[in-house]
Amino acid sequence: MDERGRTADTASLRPLLRPASIAVVGAGTKPGSVGRAVLRNIRRAGFSGPLFAVNPHAEAVDHTPCFPSVSSLPQPPELAVLAVPARGVPEVAEQCGKSGVRALVVLTSGLDARQAAELLATVRRYGMRLVGPNCLGIANTEEAVRLDATFAAHRPLPGTAGVAVQSGGVGIALLGGLTRLGIGMSSFVSLGDKYDVSGNDLLQWWEADGTTDLALLHLESFGNPRAFSRTARRVARRMPVLTVDAGRSDAGRRAAASHTAAAATPTMTRQALFTQAGVIATRTIGELLDTAALLHSQPLPPGSRVAVVSNAGGAGVLAADACAEAGLTVPELPSELITELLELLPAGASAANPVDATAAAAGGEALRAYVDRLAVHGAVDAVLVALVPTALSAATGDDPLRALTGPGVGQRRRPVVAVLLDQAESVRLLRSGTGALPAYADPQAAARALAHAAERSRWLARPPGTIPELPDVSTAEARALVDGFLAEHPEGGWLDPRTCAELFDHYGIPQLPWAWAEDEQAAVDAAARLAGPDGRVVLKAYWPGLLHKTDQGAVLLDLDGQEQVRAAHRDLVDRFGEVMTGVLVQPMAGRGTELVAGVVQDEVFGPLVLFGLGGTATELLADHAARLAPLTDRDVHDLITAPRCAPLLFGYRGGGPVDLEGLEQLLLRLSRLACDVPQLAEADLNPVVARPDAITALDVRIRVLPRNARDPYLRRLR
Repeated sequence: MDERGRTADTASLRPLLRPASIAVVGAGTKPGSVGRAVLRNIRRAGFSGPLFAVNPHAEAVDHTPCFPSVSSLPQPPELAVLAVPARGVPEVAEQCGKSGVRALVVLTSGLDARQAAELLATVRRYGMRLVGPNCLGIANTEEAVRLDATFAAHRPLPGTAGVAVQSGGVGIALLGGLTRLGIGMSSFVSLGDKYDVSGNDLLQWWEADGTTDLALLHLESFGNPRAFSRTARRVARRMPVLTVDAGRSDAGRRAAASHTAAAATPTMTRQALFTQAGVIATRTIGELLDTAALLHSQPLPPGSRVAVVSNAGGAGVLAADACAEAGLTVPELPSELITELLELLPAGASAANPVDATAAAAGGEALRAYVDRLAVHGAVDAVLVALVPTALSAATGDDPLRALTGPGVGQRRRPVVAVLLDQAESVRLLRSGTGALPAYADPQAAARALAHAAERSRWLARPPGTIPELPDVSTAEARALVDGFLAEHPEGGWLDPRTCAELFDHYGIPQLPWAWAEDEQAAVDAAARLAGPDGRVVLKAYWPGLLHKTDQGAVLLDLDGQEQVRAAHRDLVDRFGEVMTGVLVQPMAGRGTELVAGVVQDEVFGPLVLFGLGGTATELLADHAARLAPLTDRDVHDLITAPRCAPLLFGYRGGGPVDLEGLEQLLLRLSRLACDVPQLAEADLNPVVARPDAITALDVRIRVLPRNARDPYLRRLR
């Protein structure tokens, strides 16, 4: 089904990106009109097919024959570009559909709800693909097409980068940067309000177009994240896929309820999607272009070890700091390599890492020799060369940059990047006959680009992962349990402790033994049954809507013997008797590492599984990682190793590792539960105590809402 959809989707974009004929509807006679600018750009780009203008008030616009309506054109165009007022868009779209137009690009902004609904109904009725509305236009620089149906001021440079953006301004910035770098673009689509054609469509087009080798995206929203993830995972195996992670500060969709929901921000959700799909997520347009320059011109580093070479000690220190802050390592070099380098370096140089070649490193051949030696030695994975202009190089006329861009620059097996602290441009590509070298003005930009390249190398080297089969899962019973609760509570709500425990039992998720007590004597009897080897138990008050028990003082620990249990129960009744419906009795848990695990169902992205350091300070410390369900075995491994607390789980400072297999099983079963039961809005397991012999959830909260599962293969439009 996926393959069939991909083939059909790509074929449906051909009239859009490789049209045989074009009509610009709303091509005005005034020099400042959008339609006229688009018409002029199409002509200047050299589009060779039939080109028409539609304007009832003119016979020709910019030397192009003009017709009063789409229906009066001598032949139906494959592509129509609409630059008409919002009120006229539905009528023109209807004319296009009746005339046999195959694709629309709607530049117009400001459509109201009725106009938008009519436009959508029309394109669906006639089977037209739609870009926009509210967009900059589209372009394709393939020699056989030469299409520029945008109103951008400058013609894009032909090249190999595919670009899809929702913001026209971001699109102009990216096209300008790609042109300045000399990378150029293969095809460009300004998605605008994204009523139909999406980033997912463009990834599939670039995968098959035979030209694109670098995909750049700026997406502010996702229609079907699972479809995007499937496509991006596949495409990222063939070419780098980069995006700007827009809207990081938006916390409006945070569900202020459990710890899990409070931690699961939209940023975390998008980052989980990008990480799992192999998409390189940058924070700014500049960082995206910095990374694109490196990926376009250099091989991938096999790891994250970097050798720093400079002709000024201070520049080397700045570069080394930047590498460390980007998550790279600047390792000590082996003694035999240091000896080799000292033979090549001038007197007074240091061959430690950073390598300080001193200001005397003016000789291009010498610089090339030790940079090349580092680039082929297995001790490092990349070389960063930080240079400042010196009087020595000026006096000899021997520019050190020649060493980096001379013969052999395209044959190095490891990436080499330059940092030129006096450079005006943030990044440029220094080209030679055999390749190109990225040069950055700031060592932090170079280090971030190298870090993104190293992460891509790691992602490509890993197996894709599989979703393990889980025994002892009772999906039908779990669904029936939730359906029964929702039948009694149609609006949804928090499950009581007994229902939570029963639901987790259906998925084999381990919990601390417990008993429910509605009066003092029942609590005493339960404590006698459940007391552990040390005889101590815990009492937890419960009433509907109680979430943060510790904050309310509703948890009493270390209760030893019948008298303490009675006194604790009376204390809870005195403080909460008007609302409390009962108490939960549990044995006092053994010591271990306190973790948090949970699930949040995102309306768009589906279930997000969160994991990290737990306990009462979980939100304060915010040491969490997240992945979108369903989790593969690789996702679970990444989830466990990503938080800063991960060393505690693997035997930090001589301590034994916790039950890692049990922890993996807990996360996999939580993921399966979230996928099987879409009504599960959020689940919060905090704390989960991890010990060498067991993984146990001490406290569980689950909220369910009435909702249905979405088919991850169905295309979602507005």
